[in-house]
Amino acid sequence: MQSWKIGKVKVTKIVEMEVPGGTRFILPDATKEACQPIEWMKPHFMTEEGRLIMSIHALVIETPDRRIVVDTCLGNDKKREIPAWSDLSLPFLEDMEKAGYPVDSIDTVMCTHLHVDHVGWNTRLVDGKWVPTFTGARYLMAAPEFDYWRAKDDDPASQQIFADSVQPVFDAGLVDFVDTSHRICPEVRLMPTHGHTPGHVSVLIESEGEKAMITGDFVHHPCQMARVDWCSTADYDQKAAQATRERVFAEFAETPTLIIGTHFAGATAGYLKKDGDAYRLDV
Repeated sequence: MQSWKIGKVKVTKIVEMEVPGGTRFILPDATKEACQPIEWMKPHFMTEEGRLIMSIHALVIETPDRRIVVDTCLGNDKKREIPAWSDLSLPFLEDMEKAGYPVDSIDTVMCTHLHVDHVGWNTRLVDGKWVPTFTGARYLMAAPEFDYWRAKDDDPASQQIFADSVQPVFDAGLVDFVDTSHRICPEVRLMPTHGHTPGHVSVLIESEGEKAMITGDFVHHPCQMARVDWCSTADYDQKAAQATRERVFAEFAETPTLIIGTHFAGATAGYLKKDGDAYRLDV
């Protein structure tokens, strides 16, 4: 169970699944041949053969007076288009409890965006009905994000995700719509990182002079630090997503800000360094 300290704040990684390979559908430019020369990605983010390793995990932020879950992975019992993500039965909530974070201790759920692998544990199946998992929490979402996915009636898969993982918490009155620069508490605020989705945000943490950023999906994998132009097939606006990466990387490179990747496997966190005309993650 990995965790990091940022001043008085603790961030803990709760893994749902971690797998090598199978990333071409998300990052089609990241072939084994193209990735193999990026040696610094071994062993945490790439195998010796050049296969990318990715993780689906939640990050729990514990401040002196808040417990915030950032993104809630895939969830159990849900029908999904990707077979490996469908009808799961994983011990995610048990793992959270083992880490010291039982469901009823969480007061905030922060959705960086509303893609399938970021909202799953918003709800769980009880007596055949999808109900909120974190009943004592407020679920924070950017209004443009919610409105976009609620109105997306041309995609049955997206409709299903919204219906089983977003609508139930809204119907329960647990959703708060926030600005993309919203401050959650003294130590934690949001940063707009649009492009991957219309209302995508990253999460900034500051405490006792120390800083960290939880990426969300404006960068899926560290290979996009070496190749900022490699875009995700899941990006709503690839040009905007690349522009966001260029802006954020330029801002945080060579600073003491800990970069915690929402899908980064292995070490998961490190410091962004300039690497010629590109960047690398120093872990």
